[in-house]
Amino acid sequence: MIIVDAALRGRAGTWDIHIDDGTFTSIVPHASGAGGAAGAPDTFDAAGRLVVEPFVDAHVHLDYANTAGRPRINESGNLFEAIDIWAERKAQGLNNFDEIYGNALAAARSEAAHGTGFIRSHVDITDPELTALQALLQLREDVKDWIEIQLVAFPQNSLLSFPDGPGLLDRALELGADAVGGIPHLEATREDGTASLRLVFDLAEKYGVPVDVHCDEIDDPQSRFVEVMAALASRSGLELPVTASHAVAMAYYPESYLAKLSPQLVAAQLNFAVCPNENLQLQGRGMMPVPRGVAPIKRLTESGLNVAFGQDSIGDPFYPLGEGNMLRILDIGLHVGHMLSGSHLADALRFITDNGARNLGLADRYGIEVGKPAHCIVLDCHSDLEAVRHQPDVLCNVHNGATVFTRQPASYTTTMPGFSAR
Repeated sequence: MIIVDAALRGRAGTWDIHIDDGTFTSIVPHASGAGGAAGAPDTFDAAGRLVVEPFVDAHVHLDYANTAGRPRINESGNLFEAIDIWAERKAQGLNNFDEIYGNALAAARSEAAHGTGFIRSHVDITDPELTALQALLQLREDVKDWIEIQLVAFPQNSLLSFPDGPGLLDRALELGADAVGGIPHLEATREDGTASLRLVFDLAEKYGVPVDVHCDEIDDPQSRFVEVMAALASRSGLELPVTASHAVAMAYYPESYLAKLSPQLVAAQLNFAVCPNENLQLQGRGMMPVPRGVAPIKRLTESGLNVAFGQDSIGDPFYPLGEGNMLRILDIGLHVGHMLSGSHLADALRFITDNGARNLGLADRYGIEVGKPAHCIVLDCHSDLEAVRHQPDVLCNVHNGATVFTRQPASYTTTMPGFSAR
């Protein structure tokens, strides 16, 4: 396959991208004439449009996808009612293999249709049968030709307070979960929360997997497990990525504490997965004035920390919307982070591409570079700024050198005098 006349981020002019046997084999200037002939069966003419790496959804729950309203609607809209509804769903036996698999497959297809090529999905393991994990392990295998899924073993209803929580987490990793998670702020006490994180890091070392923890997802300035994660990451010597997901309590920390905390986070090389749409919905309820309740994206980024964005939910008790459109997540994230300045907009796509790849540990096989696996998408735009402003369609999605889909650019006809399409 050859993609001709492609704009590439950080490179002037347009380029011809050659793919062979699933690998980028050459990237040459389009003007050299070394590219394939436009219109050939194995050629996609980008016509000057932007070609980027596939989007990375750094945090989602595929096992929850498309379950909103079963067994009941989250009328309050808050986080803790959503957690209760999910527990009720399990208790009522609604989480069967076929339903979870089918719902998650539909969500994965929606993500891919919007240009996502890599997903990190947390999967609930607070179920003695591990039904959700079994379903997503099968899905991970079945869709690998067109999207890559990483699974985080996640104790939704707490680790130490749930019957045999540690045993279930260990078993999930034995069965093939790709990373280990936790939820320390939901444990019975702060001491239990800290103990749960120690167990998470112990299991990460035992199985040689990354850590990705739901950390401080609560409107409480005293919830400070992110400092515990940083300390454990620094002391453990774990060479795989350690990620704090959500970290919304950081939005409420006093300046003096943030000044002390930030160098610790940088020293620990902690990664962050932020879910701006969902936490705007879940956080700040009943508070006046209503806070944004989203981790301080700009501050974290300008401190040199890696921040990636995630969809989090697709039509579930926690969030009734969502379709895996990472450009929409990016748009909201930049708004809530006060990052619409030129410097941030010029490189905005990093939050849903390179930064997410770092969280997932993909650096050695992610990027449009000769010798790397051929994953890329063609956007109907020419720059990061246009991508954020216009929310363009994905015109071509390539995974491991194979075309997942192509679509025609949007068009319309007008008979109105004096009017023309942009």
